[in-house]
Amino acid sequence: MKINGNTILITGGATGIGFALAEAFVKEDNEVIICGRREDKLREAKSKLPQIHTKVCDLSKGKERKALYNWIKSNNIDINILVNNAGIQRMVDFKKGIFNLSDGENEIEINLTAPIHLSAYFIPDLLKQKESAIINVSSGLAFVPIAVLPIYCATKAAMHSFSVSIRHQLKDTSIKVFEVIPPTVDTDLDKGARDERGQEDKGIPPSEVAKATLKALENDEFEIAIGMAQNLRMGARNNPEKIFQSINQ
Repeated sequence: MKINGNTILITGGATGIGFALAEAFVKEDNEVIICGRREDKLREAKSKLPQIHTKVCDLSKGKERKALYNWIKSNNIDINILVNNAGIQRMVDFKKGIFNLSDGENEIEINLTAPIHLSAYFIPDLLKQKESAIINVSSGLAFVPIAVLPIYCATKAAMHSFSVSIRHQLKDTSIKVFEVIPPTVDTDLDKGARDERGQEDKGIPPSEVAKATLKALENDEFEIAIGMAQNLRMGARNNPEKIFQSINQ
């Protein structure tokens, strides 16, 4: 896959892994559009990286996902790479019942439904491109869950499964399907929950994820397990109970 001369849409692109990917793609002479819910964060990203284009979009809402697609089409933007990166992470205690589950943002809509819907919107257009790609950002926790993050881990496991399936569906087309599998990354994804759990390891910088992603794209490596995520993926296959217990102590 060529890593320059593309037109790329990155969801959740104002911060964290999404912004690191935007920076890396811009450096390789790509046109980059980012979207996110918070206009202030998009403005901040634009001030740091003036070359990007921004669009406010709350991906938890179906009508806004459709509006994002229509905005791309109405502006005659022929994207050939879709990066499904936007995600949230919440600790949910099921002993507290439905109130704890519903008291906060909807992880299923943002982490899973949105990338599935966006893929369905854009795949017919991507099929018309000479070379195109979908990049899904999952997690090492797709393979070995942390029990205090049950919905997040479930959505990331589903994203892995979805990536495998659509990669097979699209194998004889112009669309390549990549899955980025990061370890813990030093972002504001968890909104301080790592500190609350007493987790000292804040993770690798987002720039490392972006660097590994572009290298893998260039080499057509479709499952991009980075750092400790490689150990989680391997451990889940070789000794799932042992590795599950080790990260849930």
